[in-house]
Amino acid sequence: MRIGILQTGQSPDVLRGEAGDYPDMFVALLRDHGLTFQTFNVEAMDFPASVQDCEGWLITGSRHGAYESHPFIAPLEAFIRQAIAEKVPMVGICFGHQIIAQAMGGKVERFPGGWAVGPQTYDFGGDPVVLNAWHRDQVTARPEGAQVIACNDFCENAALVYGDSALTIQAHPEFRDAFVEGLMATRGPGLVPDPLMAEARAKMAAGKGTDSARIAERIAAFFRAKRG
Repeated sequence: MRIGILQTGQSPDVLRGEAGDYPDMFVALLRDHGLTFQTFNVEAMDFPASVQDCEGWLITGSRHGAYESHPFIAPLEAFIRQAIAEKVPMVGICFGHQIIAQAMGGKVERFPGGWAVGPQTYDFGGDPVVLNAWHRDQVTARPEGAQVIACNDFCENAALVYGDSALTIQAHPEFRDAFVEGLMATRGPGLVPDPLMAEARAKMAAGKGTDSARIAERIAAFFRAKRG
């Protein structure tokens, strides 16, 4: 099954040599699930010709806000609506989670509660799942028809499903601890409160790890699910 990765941002230059860019991280996350990948840098206005060009779509994270007026935002929203209308499965992570919600009529904004950084525990229907996070924007109003499948006290809409059309997750299953540490070192100072970064470092130092592999299985199963 061929998945088109819609790249909406880039990892920091100083981290890219070791960690790779965002599409590389998703390929690493999902490489054992029988999927193949093609990347479209939509941030640079490299869009697929049709939503049917791949059998599924994955929208990456980004340092941009979904509510900002970048040239790629409006055509990406139109692409999302078309893919959902034509029943081509779509997965969105972090910014991808937010832009899908916005495209479908929800609201995304800078969250008054601030940042979520590093390992966070989410309630997936009574099942606790630990994933790395890096965000201060959130989906604060769900689109009609979107169902919450994960939340915690900080993030009410941590994961959403839109029938069998889209699966979206606010956290980053593709981020390893070392990359989060790199983000804190390069993008964090002066932006993320020091106590939050200290707390994230303490959690990562505890060495309990994340449940990214379980979420990779969920994503792959969503892509491969039979649809009418």
